[in-house]
Amino acid sequence: MSIDQATVRKVASLARIAISDDDAERLVPELNNILGWVEQLGEVDVSGVRPMTAVIPNTLRLRNDAVTDGDVRDAVLANAPQAEHGFFAVPKVIE
Repeated sequence: MSIDQATVRKVASLARIAISDDDAERLVPELNNILGWVEQLGEVDVSGVRPMTAVIPNTLRLRNDAVTDGDVRDAVLANAPQAEHGFFAVPKVIE
């Protein structure tokens, strides 16, 4: 794939970037080089490589899935300015 000045201007327009004609001309070979590197990456044989999320092996530490903080409704509602029927009472916002 090759990029020309019209494509550079179109991409700059889509990105809402104002560029001059000199900048567009300077960016053409740079973007073509970047696309060339991407094409080189596509040629690499990765058939024997497993997908990974990091370059170092790491495992998550697991903990027991147990409730550790519950049944404290009265203690929480003690901090409320006003409580009704076991819930926070707030002023009506929508009329």
